[in-house]
Amino acid sequence: MGRTDDVINVAGHRLSTGSMEETLAAHPDVAECAVIGVADELKGQIPRGFVVLKAGSNREPGEAEAELVQLVRDRIGAVASLKDVTVVAALPKTRSGKILRKTMRGIADGHDEPIPSTMDDPGVIEVLRPVLRRAGHTP
Repeated sequence: MGRTDDVINVAGHRLSTGSMEETLAAHPDVAECAVIGVADELKGQIPRGFVVLKAGSNREPGEAEAELVQLVRDRIGAVASLKDVTVVAALPKTRSGKILRKTMRGIADGHDEPIPSTMDDPGVIEVLRPVLRRAGHTP
């Protein structure tokens, strides 16, 4: 699984999305994850996390999401500002397995992102599009 280590600027704090991803990935129910920085009027950017739960996990999505937000807060601190983690069925990837974070970020920021020709399953991004476009929430 390819990993990014983008640095985002959240209310003047430079934060690593890679460290947030490492924390999410360490959870025993998480199969794969991505954290992207999404444009925010007040803070510049805010992190949003997307996780795929392992097959056989019987966790309720809302319960897992709240637990993952708390895990990041405990390990990285409140400054991480990761308040929005969403359980999804799949993450968009290239045929070689790289998660398409740039495409996800563009859609979340309201841009009409083209589907890369290297995408493994274009249907995944279409299912994620409304989830990516919704405003972040605070559990």
